[in-house]
Amino acid sequence: MAEPHAAAPRGAFQRFFHSEASGSILLLLFTGVALVWANSPWASHYEHMLHVPLGFTVAGSTFSLSAAHWVNDGLMAIFFFVVGLEIKRELSVGQLSTFRSALLPVAAALGGLVAPALIYAALNGGGPGERGWGVPMATDIAFALGVLALVGPRVPVGLKVFLTALAIADDLGAVLVIAVFYTDRVNPFALGAVAGLLLLLFLAVRYTNRWYSLYVLLAVGVWAAMLASGVHATVAGILVALVIPVAARIEPAQFLDAVRDRLKMLEGQSLTRDSMVRDRQQMGAIEELGTATLDFLPAGFALERYLHPVTAFVILPTFALFNAGVRLDGRVQEALFQPVSLGVVLGLFFGKQVGITVTSFVAVKTGQAELPPGVTLAQLYGASILGGIGFTMSIFVAGLAFPSGALLASAKLGILAASSVSGVIGFVVLKLILARAPVPPA
Repeated sequence: MAEPHAAAPRGAFQRFFHSEASGSILLLLFTGVALVWANSPWASHYEHMLHVPLGFTVAGSTFSLSAAHWVNDGLMAIFFFVVGLEIKRELSVGQLSTFRSALLPVAAALGGLVAPALIYAALNGGGPGERGWGVPMATDIAFALGVLALVGPRVPVGLKVFLTALAIADDLGAVLVIAVFYTDRVNPFALGAVAGLLLLLFLAVRYTNRWYSLYVLLAVGVWAAMLASGVHATVAGILVALVIPVAARIEPAQFLDAVRDRLKMLEGQSLTRDSMVRDRQQMGAIEELGTATLDFLPAGFALERYLHPVTAFVILPTFALFNAGVRLDGRVQEALFQPVSLGVVLGLFFGKQVGITVTSFVAVKTGQAELPPGVTLAQLYGASILGGIGFTMSIFVAGLAFPSGALLASAKLGILAASSVSGVIGFVVLKLILARAPVPPA
């Protein structure tokens, strides 16, 4: 009886892993387009695209944001919604669902958050760039898993799961940093509206039956209230995800009884594609089968599965296009030795390695945590290098720390440099470490 239950989570994880890994290729392509465009003779067109006003008018009132704001505050809220679903899944049934299984990736994530921030602060404390200490704390899950996929079939599944759980815990830490430390002013009335709308959404998804329009309306309301609150609007995505249920609406026995009854009735008749349209009884049984399946499919899992391709292949590449266009101006080497760039590079490349490896080593050697099956500390070290691929999340935090200007450009340059170096060296190190490792069974 245990085998079917064991297979399902692995299948869901494999879909998640391959979606993230494939999306990283498109993410890299759009990053290259942004860099080339921003440094081409058509750079003014790139800047114009960022600042095009987009909005709508209702009852004489106009709501408008620049295209870049719609991407960073709107589309990225959907990305954070999917991140929230990932976090809730991991906390419910995944790698973070028990203290024993969660300790290693959470400890590694904590070390990977603190060490880079300390390195950055040591170089920028008291200077104009000190606000950027949160920039090197984040890990880009799509790029990190993309590089891990390129390493080849010798990568143990346990290492993929560890890096995924680490990145998700890292995302949670980054979201908390954004909400607490990158909020300058707070509108208490708007936050009250956020709380009220979240409560209504919580009640709606549990006590109404598939009122999808209402759910979407309430979720948009939470986003709009968060936008007005002073807390970054993308945090709304995390909060909305946390009220989406990850348990089925009906019990397994109830689902199985409904399926058996309807299938038995349909098997006793001459069911064809034409008859099911003509025969109301057959169509009614088919509709009831569909309803029972919808009630038994947890909303959180379904939404995460459907939205992953959207975030991997649409939202994140669009974000890269709008945010990775750094003007290089031929002074790259000089710019990389500015305190902000240097702090980001050293924080991501060295800070992630030190923080993740040391905390993992201590957790394992003290007996508080166990290595995943088939995974060695050397392999964890290789994964820690990939943790230095900050990219999407780091660029996002950089935009909050430095809304515009030279400091933002320096931070982005440091992120691109550190992410590139971490990806290449992480790939080489893991390739060498895993060279003689057996290929895990499919």
